[in-house]
Amino acid sequence: MTSLPRFVLAVVPVALLILSLLLGCIAPATIALPPPDASFPTAAIQHPAAFPAQVTPAGIPSFSYANVTPSPTLQPIPTALPTPIPPTMQPLSPGGLPHPLRVRRIQFGVHAHLFWTDRATPLRLAKDAGFGWIRQQIHWKDQEGPPGFYAWGAELDALIAEVNARGLKLMISVVRSPHFYGRGGSDGLPENPEALGNFVAALAQRYKGRIHAIQIWNEQNLAYENGGYVSTDDARHYVEILKVAYRRIKEVDPAIIVVSGAPASTAVDSPGIAISDIRYYSAMFAYENGSIRNYVDAIGVHPGGSANPPETFWPDAPSPAQGWTDHPTFYFRNVERIRSLMEGYGLADIPVWITEFGWATRNNTPGFEFGNQVSYEQQAQYIIGAMQWTAERYPWVDAMFLWNLNFAPLRARNGEPWHEQASFSIINTDYTPRPAYWAIQQYIVQYNAHRE
Repeated sequence: MTSLPRFVLAVVPVALLILSLLLGCIAPATIALPPPDASFPTAAIQHPAAFPAQVTPAGIPSFSYANVTPSPTLQPIPTALPTPIPPTMQPLSPGGLPHPLRVRRIQFGVHAHLFWTDRATPLRLAKDAGFGWIRQQIHWKDQEGPPGFYAWGAELDALIAEVNARGLKLMISVVRSPHFYGRGGSDGLPENPEALGNFVAALAQRYKGRIHAIQIWNEQNLAYENGGYVSTDDARHYVEILKVAYRRIKEVDPAIIVVSGAPASTAVDSPGIAISDIRYYSAMFAYENGSIRNYVDAIGVHPGGSANPPETFWPDAPSPAQGWTDHPTFYFRNVERIRSLMEGYGLADIPVWITEFGWATRNNTPGFEFGNQVSYEQQAQYIIGAMQWTAERYPWVDAMFLWNLNFAPLRARNGEPWHEQASFSIINTDYTPRPAYWAIQQYIVQYNAHRE
């Protein structure tokens, strides 16, 4: 889950630049290389000042609009969905396998970061917890350049090999265009869908049989994930990108499950910040009368959570938490709104993959203060509650990926043990399990036993 971008006054980076230039005149520059696997020092936990007993929402920070390109007035979301033409679902993918690809029962996975770090420990922990999948994000811009030249590198090769060696399946989430493909030189969605099509085809070919799902982008309704600006036109352009990516992937390896990027759960409608998830999904689903149905195996969803128990929902079953309770996007059950929208646009035959869900705990990141209401024990209860709620009530969900596994030790290594990403983790800064880890392990054993 990605924090919205925050614009910082220009004077700070300028001052830092001047300071770095002065220091460069005194001593020769040194290049800090990433530490070899399993050799980084034990993280020292830095304890912040005590958090207040009452949690006061900080609200949305102020944003500068000085460099935001003006956009047309956003079209209102229709109160009544148009009556769609009866959908025609292609029975087979370009590779000859059934469309969409489905699984026999819910797949449980976890998001991990495995680049330039100890991989053996988090992969062992994921396997021992009962997870069957790892979700790893890769930056396209790090893998291609100049255009058409793919520099995969030994790190990605080793990462994919080690995930497979553990008997885990792998989902790759592709984000960040090279500057020569992104709009206006940004790292947002590529202007030409064929550019991404070429990349994912090459990715599928190089690692054929070792990548089991590919997710095309992440939270693309955030301006931060789309080069600084986003609109409903981008949602329609995204479908064109997805169409090309799906076809190219399936032509290489039809067994790869193609998942759409999951918009962030938000009600914000401001092109320089975000487009609400409902507005973005609506534009995706309405485009060409729902043509997306034939170019994706599953619709990606990132439901909210905040400090709200998973069974609560606004407005009929509101949470008793302090703040972040008065809109559906703050709740895990926001996934129900997305599913209703899918059904309204004739996409009921396409399953949902929840590619990020989780609960923050104590942290010091502005905008994530809701986590200061959630103890480690409550985090465990809420995660298991969401898994059980989904298994019992959402037959249209095929997979759930927890956010996240190992960001606590990684953030602590960088001197940020109380960062919000660390707070979502289910292990501590020293890799010892939190209560959520043990609860997940027990639940997955029970779930699998009842479905053998």
